[in-house]
Amino acid sequence: MNVLTYSINTLKGLYDISGVEVGQHLYWQIGGFLVHGQVLITSWVVIAILLGSVTIAVQNPQTIPTNSQNFFEYVLEFIRDLSKTQIGEDYGPWVPFIGTMFLFIFVSNWSGALLPWKIIQLPHGELAAPTNDINTTVALALPTSVAYFYAGLTKKGLGYFGKYIQPTPILLPINVLEDFTKPLSLSFRLFGNILADELVVVVLVSLVPSVVPIPVMFLGLFTSGIQALIFATLAAAYIGESMEGHH
Repeated sequence: MNVLTYSINTLKGLYDISGVEVGQHLYWQIGGFLVHGQVLITSWVVIAILLGSVTIAVQNPQTIPTNSQNFFEYVLEFIRDLSKTQIGEDYGPWVPFIGTMFLFIFVSNWSGALLPWKIIQLPHGELAAPTNDINTTVALALPTSVAYFYAGLTKKGLGYFGKYIQPTPILLPINVLEDFTKPLSLSFRLFGNILADELVVVVLVSLVPSVVPIPVMFLGLFTSGIQALIFATLAAAYIGESMEGHH
């Protein structure tokens, strides 16, 4: 009973933490849920950019590729190489998933630095990169967890769960805990880095609005791309690990 009471109190504490907010947000009532409207707006913009780019890329492919076609083919090759390196020979079915994660995060991160979100006034809150919100990064991390469970179960069946008692059953609690820390680390790493980058730029612009923020903004573009690469690489590595069973 003491353990049950402690568990209930812990869950209540986590629920209270989930209600903590930074700043004001524009809320929309969708069904019985309150959602961050500004996150949906910026996410739809990013999705529109990606869909528009893909439509242009596949609309009229040439035997002798144009510059834009070369660019998109390079991006596809990069994602395929990344997936193959981390997952192995069975990487093919996972290229769309890894590619979607990488491209969405990459464009989302860059949108925070390149698009003038701040000039659009909202009744409450302000627009920023979708990955600037913990809800978005958690929504990206959870499908990654589902993906590597699905990959492991598809490849090994119920034998997949044998990994939890390897190399010794004593490590069962630690191995189970590891599956909970993976999505947490993915989501908080991405959220923290993007939020910190945007806050640094905002502070520098308010203090020294002329020259100093420009190098920081270029550095932010670089780190934003790195964060997208890290997320996609870890997602592919987790999938490959669940299929191969090595650590």
